Amino acid sequence: MNNAKSRENLRALVESALLIAIGFVLSYITLFRMPQGGSVTPLSMLPILFIGIRHGVKWGLAGGFVYACLQMMQQFWPPPTGTVAGYAAVVILDYILAFSVLGLSGLFKNKKYGLAIAAPICLTLRFLCHFISGIIVWGVFAEDMPVWLFSLVYNGSYMGIEIAITTAISILLCVTAPSILFNVQKSSSQRSAAA
Repeated sequence: MNNAKSRENLRALVESALLIAIGFVLSYITLFRMPQGGSVTPLSMLPILFIGIRHGVKWGLAGGFVYACLQMMQQFWPPPTGTVAGYAAVVILDYILAFSVLGLSGLFKNKKYGLAIAAPICLTLRFLCHFISGIIVWGVFAEDMPVWLFSLVYNGSYMGIEIAITTAISILLCVTAPSILFNVQKSSSQRSAAA
């Protein structure tokens, strides 16, 4: 029993590491980049959603956190104010929370259309993190526009495209390749029969 649990944890760890690496590589494919941070990197978040869908919330949140750290290393956007509070807000809202929430896809683990449901919900939660950050950190760029409207338009311009693309591909995967979404292990009798 303990041995089986160890194997399952090892499998989850290896799959999570591979999915994080795939997401990180995909994040270098950029359709366009916004002037104060944010970009459209099609499908770069899909592998992180997969972690939660295949292994649950705990693994999903951990994978999202690791991915957030990689995103900070890839390209960190310092706050315009340059204060400690500004840096803390950017680290927490624009990176740690924004990418960790993708792991909440694990709430839809083992659901037939779980990925298709999780994608718009988790990416909308990511958008909300950036939206709040846009109000409290990046609002200095709003000029004559109300700060909340500036944040909505700015963050919505790239996150709306990300949400649409990721959700469309998630629906397609649920319909055409549902078997890759489920973490199903063959029993020892099935493995020996297959051999």
